[in-house]
Amino acid sequence: MPLPRAYTVVDVFSREPFCGNPVAVVLDAQGLSDAEMQTIARWTNLSETTFVLPPSDPRADYRLRIFTPASELPFAGHPTLGSAHAMITAGRVTPGPKGLVQECARGLVPIRVEEAKGMRYLVFTLPEAQVTPLGDTAIAELEAYLGAPIDRALEPVRVDVGAVWVVARLKSAQDVLALEPDLTRGAAFERRVKATGTSVYGPHEDGAPADIEVRSFCPADGIPEDPICGSGNGAVAVVRKRADELGLGEARYSAAQGSRVGRAGQIALRVATDGAVEVGGLCVTCASGHLHA
Repeated sequence: MPLPRAYTVVDVFSREPFCGNPVAVVLDAQGLSDAEMQTIARWTNLSETTFVLPPSDPRADYRLRIFTPASELPFAGHPTLGSAHAMITAGRVTPGPKGLVQECARGLVPIRVEEAKGMRYLVFTLPEAQVTPLGDTAIAELEAYLGAPIDRALEPVRVDVGAVWVVARLKSAQDVLALEPDLTRGAAFERRVKATGTSVYGPHEDGAPADIEVRSFCPADGIPEDPICGSGNGAVAVVRKRADELGLGEARYSAAQGSRVGRAGQIALRVATDGAVEVGGLCVTCASGHLHA
């Protein structure tokens, strides 16, 4: 008979349930095969489902495997924060003075934990990024996919942070919100350039609640639009730093994401002088129960 396995669904990058990006977290995945994990992730049909295992590195608090409905990822942002929140809430880990350390296929990921006014704010440090140019042919394909002109003052690039993002800038936040991408073209494009997805951003006007608007599309991985994407926002921060949008010293800014899919995500980003990126947000539990697997 299948074992009952505790799971939790956590909304990430939101203070209110059902307004963030949900991740399903299987709190003890020992004994599950790769195929069983993929089947569960396909069944939940969320952008990511995670599976917690004992660490193989003594410096880590736990090991995390991350699956989309179509494949396994070496790293992803909102699943990192949501899984940490779930493990703390379930009493399975206790943060130390420096927080937690997650082990995943991309390596060790530090997670800082802050508690205030009944809310839990978590921050991960983005794995070191590898940035490569796209080339003119791929850029033309990208514009056809998005159905809108890219701001050519900043050439789109491919950013590998474990998840691999094509990052492009548009002229404004309103241009980002107006996008109606051709997802069939997008899936073919992302397979060809070997990307997890495409994250597009544009600046808000002064006085807006956030500095930039972001949208992340992953049609090749079975996710038409990721509601609020941690690693995608991290990749955007890498590009903004390289483009001198953030100045020479430490920079902090906020991103909004998700309104086109009925969410209200708020992401806080910090970029250190040396380019290291931190991505943070609030987490809230939405559901819990047991899988019989």
